[in-house]
Amino acid sequence: MSEESPDQEGMDGDLADEWAAAMSEAGETGEDGVEDEWAAAMSEQNVQPAEFEELSPAAAPQSFGSDLDLIMDIPVTLSMELGSTEIAIRNLLQLTQGSVVELDRYAGEPLDVLVNGTLIAHGEVVVVNDRYGIRLTDVVSPSERIKRLK
Repeated sequence: MSEESPDQEGMDGDLADEWAAAMSEAGETGEDGVEDEWAAAMSEQNVQPAEFEELSPAAAPQSFGSDLDLIMDIPVTLSMELGSTEIAIRNLLQLTQGSVVELDRYAGEPLDVLVNGTLIAHGEVVVVNDRYGIRLTDVVSPSERIKRLK
């Protein structure tokens, strides 16, 4: 066992007394006091059970058309993916004007048509009035789109 000096023992006692005084000034009580305060606060509140109304068939939407109209003007991003590749950052930093990057698709292979990053169709590039366009060759079914989301 270690022996403490009388001065050290007195300092520990003073510190304990200071803590006890601070705790009593703060009004903290023992465990029982906390539970009593909690019970009193809970009994003062008037808590009523929630009431839910039954939905009548008349309150339900009559058609999906009105719901569909709500989302028709929401903008989405339509993009075409020609292909992709992975390259090291070292090679990426060495690219200059005129560099050629080989993609993972063959020439003439259909492009992916994506809406907000989700594949919805495949198509081929066409030129319309000096602008690029895409002719859809295959549209992914809604059930297949849902499967790909999972």
